[in-house]
Amino acid sequence: MNSAVKRRPKARRLPAESTVLPLSDATTWRAGRGWILLLLVSVFGVAFTAWLMAGPRKVPTYGFEVVAQYPHDDKAYCQGLVYRDGVLYEGTGRYGQSTLRKVDLVSGKVLQRVALDRQLFGEGTTVYGDRIIQLTWKSGIGIVYDKVSFAQLMQFRISGEGWGITHDGRQLIMSDGSPTLRFLDPDTFQVQRRLTVQSGRRRVTHLNELEYVEGEIWANVWGEDYIARISPETGFVLGWVDLSGLKPSSLRHDREAVLNGIAYDSKDKRIFVTGKNWPRLYEIRLVQ
Repeated sequence: MNSAVKRRPKARRLPAESTVLPLSDATTWRAGRGWILLLLVSVFGVAFTAWLMAGPRKVPTYGFEVVAQYPHDDKAYCQGLVYRDGVLYEGTGRYGQSTLRKVDLVSGKVLQRVALDRQLFGEGTTVYGDRIIQLTWKSGIGIVYDKVSFAQLMQFRISGEGWGITHDGRQLIMSDGSPTLRFLDPDTFQVQRRLTVQSGRRRVTHLNELEYVEGEIWANVWGEDYIARISPETGFVLGWVDLSGLKPSSLRHDREAVLNGIAYDSKDKRIFVTGKNWPRLYEIRLVQ
């Protein structure tokens, strides 16, 4: 079902910064104005370069256009979303309601499902090869499933909370609600490196559901209508996707029904997004 819904991007305010440049002592003028002029030019050049590198970076903000809408189970408290081989894999949360699902995109029908232990709160989910990996929130464990049968293969320990997870084809990438992303070995689940996410000089917190999109890490920011597009090399936010207005009007006053869930079809370059207990899943196109 097609829709012509469009939203223009909102301007984001970056924190103001000021740079104090060192001034030469007046006595140096007596030693020769030519030398002091050269010194000032050098100082200004170095200071300006430092300001460009360290100061706030202006990044683009994108709006969106809805290309298509698909049914989504409004009882699914979406915590993780992946598109692979023509179907969706979705991890849902809440104690006593957490599941792993295989879902038909067009109809929204749940094709396969397994429930988590009632003491576990399901979180981010990703597909890595022939395995599905699902985090849990506060229990300190992740779960590895067989992609075909959904049989549980193993559990692994994670420190702190589990929020979102994706991968770049070599390493798993995990969020825990802080500004820090962890890169894990996909076989041992040991941390290989950490990356701090920043927009200008401000650290970005509440990084939630993750998706790897064309060499970038995309992250829902919990409680916000924005998706951050993050450089996996530097941690800098390369751009923001403003999805204000996408949330269904019937859920406007439901604080729990936040935007959460990003899936990418790498073959046809399609972007899918949804939220917790949303009745719709949306295919979107970015606009400026």
